[in-house]
Amino acid sequence: MRTRLLRVAIPLLLVSSVLSGCVTTSSTGDAALNQGNWPLCSAIGGLAGGGLGAIESSAWAAGGAVAGAVIGGIICYAQDGDEDGDGVFDRRDRCPGTAPNTPVRHNGCPSPQYASPPEVMAPDEPAVPVRVELDVKFDFDKSVVKENSHADIKSLADFMMQYPQTTTTVEGHTDSIGSDAYNQGLSERRANAVRDVLVEQHGIATGRVAAVGYGESRPVADNGAESGRAINRRVEAAVEVQP
Repeated sequence: MRTRLLRVAIPLLLVSSVLSGCVTTSSTGDAALNQGNWPLCSAIGGLAGGGLGAIESSAWAAGGAVAGAVIGGIICYAQDGDEDGDGVFDRRDRCPGTAPNTPVRHNGCPSPQYASPPEVMAPDEPAVPVRVELDVKFDFDKSVVKENSHADIKSLADFMMQYPQTTTTVEGHTDSIGSDAYNQGLSERRANAVRDVLVEQHGIATGRVAAVGYGESRPVADNGAESGRAINRRVEAAVEVQP
């Protein structure tokens, strides 16, 4: 009886050894089988068990094949597991205990992470102030704002309404004909005429508009020609907004 038990046990032990080696090693040192391949393990176990049992007799061959198939499937299935849930079976996992949701390579070790190059910020462009200019022309020895100048004055007023923090200085000028004193008074009357249009017709607060006259002291064209004198008979203003 004891001899018969030994004859049963020895083939089964040999089958277990063969299958254990099969599921834990390969030519590359990585296991070649996993839980999805347990039928293959059973087939290998059945062949090994049947072959070893045949050493005893044909009857032992059948029993050894059945036992080998069962043991092979169990060993193969039991050898696999994924304790850290990284998708790599524990017997292949060279880095057990990987943190959850960590990308890993085929051996279970974390995939290398490469830092993105720092974003290069474009230098800020210098802010450009927004500026509106006014240049109103007058007839000789007159301080009445001409009809064709009202649209330009309104554009300046609209800009000042859009930016309530702005102020402006209206500057009056003349040509060189006449005395300095007369031209000084004429330049002031011209400046005040434009200021009145801004305040009275377009609603700009009086404190936001100053008026000053410079007489004939600041020409921008040649007073020796009529065309130049026509350019010098003017009122200028500017409004600038810093961004």
